[in-house]
Amino acid sequence: MLKLLTRSFLLTSLLAIPAMAQEASNTPTLAEQLAEKASGFAKRAPAERRATFAKGIADVRASGVEKSAKQVGDQAVDGTLQGWKGDSVTLSKLWEQGPVVLMWYRGGWCPYCNIQLRAMQQSLDELENAGARLVVLTPELPEKAKQTAEASGISIVALHDKDLALAKKYGIVFQLPDAIAPMYQERLPQYNGNDALELPLSATYVIDSSGKITYAFLDADYKKRAEPAEVIEAVKAAVK
Repeated sequence: MLKLLTRSFLLTSLLAIPAMAQEASNTPTLAEQLAEKASGFAKRAPAERRATFAKGIADVRASGVEKSAKQVGDQAVDGTLQGWKGDSVTLSKLWEQGPVVLMWYRGGWCPYCNIQLRAMQQSLDELENAGARLVVLTPELPEKAKQTAEASGISIVALHDKDLALAKKYGIVFQLPDAIAPMYQERLPQYNGNDALELPLSATYVIDSSGKITYAFLDADYKKRAEPAEVIEAVKAAVK
């Protein structure tokens, strides 16, 4: 059986479980963590910079990418991708066995992506117990994705969506608006290995065993991501 995920930690004592449960109950939601990060940026960044990023979000939304992307009820697009360990994964072989959560992140340079990855790591057991497999995809090069995982302290292995080939088939790729493109001209080639100034929406899909999309999170605002609890509920609905 193909394994996308490796565990970097073990429960060493049953006595630790109550403390862990208490800690989990006090963990902020992903939305709260993202909002806190955004608030910090708003307090630190000059007004002109804030306005530039706000315009970038508005331009992406105006492009219509949220509506033209694959939606609930559409057939998922199959693909074969590799992780940094060299494992080759064909998506249809996974969803034939049960629901798949397909999640794109932009890159380890994105603090909002790192927050989301950590939140999904914390929800991984519950997600898998609900019957799904988490498949994380990114345009960043395999060695960069490995560094992202290590820096974030996660055991999730991201698959390399080279040149955003699969993301383009899902319709979630957009050209960087002119307002913000200059900020990424050096960063993206280093991480993605090409000169394309394009990114994917931070999209999350749930795909059932027939290959149909049953849940889709699509938002032009990079500061907003699918809430793990909502994804888990979508998975439970997909297995009924």
